[in-house]
Amino acid sequence: MSGFFIALLSGALMSVQGVFNTQVTKTTGMWVSNAWVQLSAFAICLVMWLIMGRDSIATIGEVQPKYMLLGGVIGAGITWT
Repeated sequence: MSGFFIALLSGALMSVQGVFNTQVTKTTGMWVSNAWVQLSAFAICLVMWLIMGRDSIATIGEVQPKYMLLGGVIGAGITWT
């Protein structure tokens, strides 16, 4: 049951995020807006990682195959297109 509520919250947050991002993009432009969104998301993820005590950052080197690490590059391509 908690998964259902998490899904509802996620959907609501995605809708609100779209509105916020659109307003930032109108003022700053696509690339500045996207950089801000990614930077602020990274900062929150970093704080949560430090609080929650997750795996070592060095485990990123264990990802196989290495091309799977291109998710961020693909995201930039999605933004550009």
